[in-house]
Amino acid sequence: MSAIAPESLALQRLYHWEKTTPARVVFTQPFEGAAKGSGQIRTWTWQQALDETRRMATHLQGLGLPPGSKIALISKNCAHWLMIDWAIWMAGHVSVPLYPTLAAETIRQILEHSESRLLFVGKLDGWDGMKAGVPAGMPCIGTALSPKNDFPNWEEIVAKTAPLAGHPVRPADELCTIMYTSGTTGMPKGVMHSFGGFAWSIAAGLKRVPLDSNSRMLSYLPLSHIVERMLVEHGLLATGMQLFFAESLETFTIDLQRARPTVFFSVPRLWVKFQQGINHKMPPAKLNRLLKIPILGGLVRKKILKALGLDQCVFAAGGAAPMPPDLMRWYDKLGLDLVEGYGMTENFAISHATLPGKQRPGTVGLPYDGVQSRIDPANGEIQMKSPGLMLGYYKEPGLTQAAYTEDGWLHTGDKGQLDAEGNLKITGRVKDLFKTSKGKYVAPAPIEDRLVMHEAVEACAVTGANLGQPLGIVMLNAEGIKQAADGEGRKALEASLAEHMKGINDKLDPHEQLDCLVLVTTPWTVDNGFITPTFKIKRNRIEEVYAVSYEKWVGARKKVIWAQ
Repeated sequence: MSAIAPESLALQRLYHWEKTTPARVVFTQPFEGAAKGSGQIRTWTWQQALDETRRMATHLQGLGLPPGSKIALISKNCAHWLMIDWAIWMAGHVSVPLYPTLAAETIRQILEHSESRLLFVGKLDGWDGMKAGVPAGMPCIGTALSPKNDFPNWEEIVAKTAPLAGHPVRPADELCTIMYTSGTTGMPKGVMHSFGGFAWSIAAGLKRVPLDSNSRMLSYLPLSHIVERMLVEHGLLATGMQLFFAESLETFTIDLQRARPTVFFSVPRLWVKFQQGINHKMPPAKLNRLLKIPILGGLVRKKILKALGLDQCVFAAGGAAPMPPDLMRWYDKLGLDLVEGYGMTENFAISHATLPGKQRPGTVGLPYDGVQSRIDPANGEIQMKSPGLMLGYYKEPGLTQAAYTEDGWLHTGDKGQLDAEGNLKITGRVKDLFKTSKGKYVAPAPIEDRLVMHEAVEACAVTGANLGQPLGIVMLNAEGIKQAADGEGRKALEASLAEHMKGINDKLDPHEQLDCLVLVTTPWTVDNGFITPTFKIKRNRIEEVYAVSYEKWVGARKKVIWAQ
């Protein structure tokens, strides 16, 4: 790893803000009912946040655990999530964050595999279904935002515990955290990252992302995901910005308007939802006409962005899954220059990104400074190197070795190609390609990028191994389901989707053209296993549930079919 300045490491950054800006507000946390005016909105200054962190660190040291013990936390995003993480580090241990939507079986697998000695249980919606995954006898600590439990409580512990004195530090090459990948197939793997890896990666990221001490961000994507961990947690440590949290999914719009973030990152699925919400209020044709009128168009743009809570946003980004090019162009018309980033848990999500003001729809831009990238001529796989690569997979030396080429490049598993300017275009997953019965390979991702752009589509998957032609499985959004409940609305929806498919097929090679669209009204959720916590479709689950019906659907000889 390149030389890392000690003052850039996580704990040293905490001590810096504690010393230089103790009275500055760092966290704004709504409690239940805040959006309706019946709940508290609490703030923490750096001094208050570090005081609680130090007191919990004292408690953790008092447990007598061996240095470097694994301590897990499961919680939705909140101020306590970050203070828990920092206390674990300050006490000399390793944090193991779990996604707040995991099933009990996966929780048990991670807690046992990581050998976690303690579990922090924070803000959660489905604890009743999760708690069976906590091994018997594992000690737990709750917080003010936790579901009802009998655990020792964060607030009670910090109230009676003295703050840890001094400035304990951790070396750059020391294990900091184990992040279990959400995984689109199989059980998650524990990606090990060091303090130095975090420091190098956020320094590289901030050369592209305009974060500083005056920035505001809303933290709502899982902090257990690498992008939120990097951009929010380590962006905060690097810059001292102000961080807001969301109360709930239902209050998200209000939370966003409260924060009015200057930097906002989201996954494609939410950017699509924003677009569909606007289209529902104003027909696209009318919006396009208004945007072309010189003065009025500017007023319309400002009104829409203010309604979204993004009127102060100077940097907007998408990633974690491919951003449809048409979606990027649509936001560009609104005056929101969307940047697309590309990376993975194993490389701190610091690989490629487009540049602000230089949108290149359909690509993920250029490598970050310090990142080397190449495409394997044998199979088109993107491979990369950087000082921010993982230490390896926890307790999996074989998988760690398999993650790298013989000459030390990380296998991304993604296929790609470069345009004339050197921008990287993701063309699919090496293993997502499937072959039709005609012997032709189909890459589903580019087709899905177009398919999801229909106003009634929430998510989709293109599949069809060994069929004559591929087919598209479409999960309808709430508006689409509502429209389909009415006889005439159902016919109109079918006609609209058939026309949408025709438009897509007209731009595809013959072997890629969709045979039909299958409409699904049952939501694809994390709970039923169809998507990961970052809204990536689990293709193996799609095949497991729907493959038995493929031949029947194709045999119906209809363009639009309703799944039973």
